[in-house]
Amino acid sequence: MDFVRTMVAVALTVAGTAGAPAPTGPETFLATATMATTGGVTATAPVTIGVTRTTPEDEAQALVRAFVTGGEPALRQALSGLPPTGSVRIGNAAPTPARITLDRPTDKGRLLTIVTDRPILFVGGGFPEAKAKEGYGFAVLDIEVDAEGNGSGTLSAAAKVKVAQGAFVVDEYASQALRLTGVRREP
Repeated sequence: MDFVRTMVAVALTVAGTAGAPAPTGPETFLATATMATTGGVTATAPVTIGVTRTTPEDEAQALVRAFVTGGEPALRQALSGLPPTGSVRIGNAAPTPARITLDRPTDKGRLLTIVTDRPILFVGGGFPEAKAKEGYGFAVLDIEVDAEGNGSGTLSAAAKVKVAQGAFVVDEYASQALRLTGVRREP
């Protein structure tokens, strides 16, 4: 069964990005991605998250409108020509460019939602009974950090993205999202 995770209602909360604390420049976060299999085996990998810019409110609203009216093809068209917002790298793999980075205030600090326009990793995709990879064309990462840049989060390394009732809904390729622990901002 697919793990379905409802993200923050981006269509409703993008307007809240204007009040988010603006970083003074590019940021780098380090984390450990952890996944436990049903057999009890745990695998970990280092993750590096680079944020070079956040998605401005008007740009985010235009991307949401494109997605709501025209689905994934319209979103991809709207993303073409926009500069990346950073990157996500698992282990020693090549970094995957981030295309959307939303930064919103929370009661604990900040919530960063980072979206790539291609999958980073198909967890479990090499097994003989693995489901088809078609349609899992994004990756979605959420990290919540405190004022010092420490926190935790999740990474859907390959995901389908839909809009349901005004919220982006992420359909995870793997049976569960990767848990990000030990998130810390590099000085």
